[in-house]
Amino acid sequence: MQKEEIRLEDDLTGGPADETVSFGLDGRAYEIDLNSKNAQRFRKQLSLFVDHARHVRRQRQMTVARTVADRERSRAIRQWAEQEGYDVAAHGRLPASVIAEYDRTQSSTQKGQAGRTVSRRRRT
Repeated sequence: MQKEEIRLEDDLTGGPADETVSFGLDGRAYEIDLNSKNAQRFRKQLSLFVDHARHVRRQRQMTVARTVADRERSRAIRQWAEQEGYDVAAHGRLPASVIAEYDRTQSSTQKGQAGRTVSRRRRT
């Protein structure tokens, strides 16, 4: 069995770091590797603000349930992509480029049905 040794480097000074400090600001999460002296300095500088701030519990991210229409659209895109020679997985997320091409061809097809000439490109 191999042993892995992880060495942290202080993001401010470049020397060895003792810990990773996590913090958040404006809805974004950050981490910084610091030695003990810099970590203490960081916490001291923030203490004035932290002492006057409210603690907020993290909210769970809500997952959006897929509708029948979403599943049917995905099924139609997969079928179209297969016919057009795209390599897409049977399950999982569809590549954005395939969805965009599908949407583009569908809007072209609808315009063509309205009496306009439509040329379609086929990818292989």
